[in-house]
Amino acid sequence: MSPELTRFIARLPKAELHVHHVGAASPHIVAGLAARYEGSTPVPADPALVEKFYDFRDFAHFLQVYLQVADLIRKPEDLWTLIHGVGGDLAAQRVRYAEVTVTPHSHLARGFAPEEICEVIEDARRRVEADFGTVLRWCFDIPGIPGPAADETLSIALDQRPDGLVSFGLGGPEAGVPRAWFAPHFAAARAAGLRSVPHAGEVTDAQCVWDAVRDLGAERIEHGIHSVQDPALLEHLAEHDITLDVCLTSNVRTGAVPDLARHPLPALVAAGVPVTINTDDPPMFGTDLNQEYAVAAELLSLDADGVADLARAAVRASFLDGPGKSALLAEIDAHVAQNSSAPLT
Repeated sequence: MSPELTRFIARLPKAELHVHHVGAASPHIVAGLAARYEGSTPVPADPALVEKFYDFRDFAHFLQVYLQVADLIRKPEDLWTLIHGVGGDLAAQRVRYAEVTVTPHSHLARGFAPEEICEVIEDARRRVEADFGTVLRWCFDIPGIPGPAADETLSIALDQRPDGLVSFGLGGPEAGVPRAWFAPHFAAARAAGLRSVPHAGEVTDAQCVWDAVRDLGAERIEHGIHSVQDPALLEHLAEHDITLDVCLTSNVRTGAVPDLARHPLPALVAAGVPVTINTDDPPMFGTDLNQEYAVAAELLSLDADGVADLARAAVRASFLDGPGKSALLAEIDAHVAQNSSAPLT
């Protein structure tokens, strides 16, 4: 990739639609939290060692490490510090708008009250916008485990309904966790005006995506990459404009695909399926949104105009309000026009 295109990506205004609040915390933030609780956590208190701690063997090991990092959020100030730091890191990548997935159950399990969680993340959200100009919105997701977690997640979403909450999700393990288990929860969330964005088809097959669409009313699918196994599903996603929020490096690091060369992104795009480019848990996977755009550009053989179209697709698929979308699309167009005098490849 040319240096010019690299610079174009770095300065391109963007939206990110698939990023988890715990997984987006930088090694510096995570090490600082670990230092507060040294002796009671396996997470190292050194940023360099945190990076090594993120050497995942497989998807199950990734989930284990993720939960160990989530366990560092034990007090309101820990959660505030994490959210504010994530907002600053997003802003540094020219992310103007982000839908950040929060798993309330992990904080409830640590003794947080529902209203406390929402007060803290809302205060941090407002400070991020004031300090960095980046707009954050929330997706509350069910962790995909048996027990009361789904009921708790729905309850906090509907009873507290923080101003920044726009969507309802489902994360955690896919194998052995039928999407249909959560159909009543998604029906209630959708009836209350929340948008449906479950994980599906990351490490399982195309049927998981079908189930997310049919049982959960998915408007976007987090990952969904194994949709490529089923031509009828690809046709359905394209026809009904159901976007896949794809995370390229994440899929390799968790073993969902063997390597980037065999990632199904080009096949998904060729089938007309709408996609957005995202990071999932960027420091955990040694990436950021600029790098993911660069990887996508290589896989799809994109020039600057093609990269800008990826950025526009994320804005259009987002749950940002109409004026916000128009403003961000105009900013992308202005960036393209500013760089149009020199073709970038």
